[in-house]
Amino acid sequence: MQRRQFNHSIVFGTLVLGAYQQAWALSLADLTDQDASSGLKAALEKGALAAVGLLGRPDGFLGNPKVRIPLPGYLDDAARLLKTMGQGKRVDELVTSMNRAAESAVPMGQQLLVGAVKNMSVTDAKGILTGGEDSVTRFFASKTREPLGETFLPVVTKATEKVGLAASYNRVAGRAAGLGLLRKDEANIERYVTGKTLDGLYTIIGEEERKIREDPVGAGSAILKKVFGALK
Repeated sequence: MQRRQFNHSIVFGTLVLGAYQQAWALSLADLTDQDASSGLKAALEKGALAAVGLLGRPDGFLGNPKVRIPLPGYLDDAARLLKTMGQGKRVDELVTSMNRAAESAVPMGQQLLVGAVKNMSVTDAKGILTGGEDSVTRFFASKTREPLGETFLPVVTKATEKVGLAASYNRVAGRAAGLGLLRKDEANIERYVTGKTLDGLYTIIGEEERKIREDPVGAGSAILKKVFGALK
C-alpha cells in the first residue's frame, strides 16, 4: 500500500514538473517583442539609476568594500610600509581622494547610461534576457565604457588635482611601471581611478539587475513581473 502511494507520488510529481516546464516555455514564447523590449528597458534603467544613486554620493565608493578603490598592487604594498613609518595619514588622504573622485564622476554618466537603454534594439533586449547573469554588465560595458571614460576622466582629474600627492603618485607609479611592477593603465592616477570607477559602476548595475530578475514583483512593475516572471 505504501509502495503504491509512493509510486503515485512520483507520477504526480513528474506530471506537475512537466506541466510547469511547458507553461514556462509557453509564457516565454508568448512574450511579444514589445513586452521583452519594454520590460528589459524598464529593468535596466531602474538598475542604472539605482547604481548611480548608490555610488554618486559620499562614501558610495569609499564605504563600500565591493567597489572601494585601493592603490594598485605594488603601491598598496609600499603604502603599508609607509604607514609603519608614520606616513599613514598621507596615504589615507590619497586613497580617500581617489574614491571621492569616483563618487563625483559617477553622476555625470547618468545621461549616457539612460541613453544606451533607450536606444536598445529588440535583438539586444532578447539577447540580454537569455544571456546569463552578466549579460547586463556586458551590454552596458560595450555601449558606454568608452564614452563614460571620456566623461569621467576630466572630473576625476579635477578632483585628484586638489591633492598634492596625486602628482607624486604619477611619478612613483611611472617609475614602477617602467620596472614592470605596475601595468601601464595603473601608472597614471587619473586613468587608474577612471577605470576603477567604471568597474565599480558596472558591478553595482549588475547587482541591481540580478535583484530585479530574482524579484520582479518587488521591483513594483507589471511589465517587469511579466517579462522576468516568464524567465523563472
